[in-house]
Amino acid sequence: MLAPAGILLVAVLALAAGPALSPSLSGLKTLGPFVLLLFGTAMGLWFNRGRSFIALASLLGAFAGYSLALDFGAASFAARAVFTAAAIFVPLNFLLALIFPERGVSHHFNYRWLMLGVVEVLFVAWIASAGRSSLSGTAWEDMLEHWLLRSPPTPILGRLLFVAAFLAALWRAWPRPPRTHTRPLDTGMVGALLAFFIACEWAGTSGAFSAFMMAAGAILLVSLLQESHRLAFRDELTGLSSRRALEERLHGLGPAYAIAMVDVDHFKRFNDTHGHDIGDQVLRLVGSRLAQAPGGGTAYRYGGEEFCILFPELGVEETLPHVEKLRADIAAYQMAVRKPDRPTDPETGTRLRHLRSTEKTLSVTVSIGVAEPVEPYATPAEVLIAADRALYRAKEGGRNRVSI
Repeated sequence: MLAPAGILLVAVLALAAGPALSPSLSGLKTLGPFVLLLFGTAMGLWFNRGRSFIALASLLGAFAGYSLALDFGAASFAARAVFTAAAIFVPLNFLLALIFPERGVSHHFNYRWLMLGVVEVLFVAWIASAGRSSLSGTAWEDMLEHWLLRSPPTPILGRLLFVAAFLAALWRAWPRPPRTHTRPLDTGMVGALLAFFIACEWAGTSGAFSAFMMAAGAILLVSLLQESHRLAFRDELTGLSSRRALEERLHGLGPAYAIAMVDVDHFKRFNDTHGHDIGDQVLRLVGSRLAQAPGGGTAYRYGGEEFCILFPELGVEETLPHVEKLRADIAAYQMAVRKPDRPTDPETGTRLRHLRSTEKTLSVTVSIGVAEPVEPYATPAEVLIAADRALYRAKEGGRNRVSI
């Protein structure tokens, strides 16, 4: 959430510094947003993120269209028409993209989005040419004086659509169980909408439209990069860092550290007996407990039902009390099996639990193996293997225990 706020702050500062730009840099006000939005649209297409692609393509079309219309003069009917259309169609496209599920760009239904974009462009061009051709006529000139469409600043209809899109973006960005964190792309949609609204409201201020359109594109572009990093280095189910993040971290370790390998006991039995949904609950439970590892430990989802905890600057003897506490906490926790109609909100679920029959509970245990860099296990990869062997000794010893 800090990235969108920071970009908006930079846009305000850039707007304040705009008059101080040398004549050789004045082209940045037009070329900068265009290049950034074009690059962002290409990135959305490359990463196959349909929602971001639609948002960036809408912003690109709005900025390019309004820039072309300004050639006829800021007070011309063409400029007013394109500005009004942009203020209406951009939040409308955001809203539609937020309502429909993310299906990527390469989807066999996406020709509908392409058709919608083409129709919007042709429609705006038709309106903007009113009075310049017999085909478009002059009726649009009177229609733009309607109180819903009158601009600038943002027309009332555009504001209503913005409010709807902004609320939809907030609803999607708001973390809800089982997801307890905000996705960068969802936050980026909120920030981009806010930046676009400011661009429309301050369109009469010199350079404001360009500055905040650039900010909207930058917010979405940064959120795309953050989302790609999240997908690469964070496990979606548990919210823990992924195995790739662990491998990156291993390269930077010092001489003293300990690695704990954690495995859920009888996990296949959970899946076979209760189904994969319960298995996912088990993994989320274990992940949430390991994320609170004491002693400065960092937990990672290693793969399947296996986790890894890295304790930098600690040896095995210092690590054992911490992992033993984690093992005991997980074993003592009674996991309530979610009923099909059980609310996802924890507070609501707790309140209703007193009014309904007791939900079925399950106990979960884990086995843990711990190792540190001692000969012949000197490298982090070798210590990881040693911790894995200690884990198997814990499982062979009866499970629900710690072994070194």
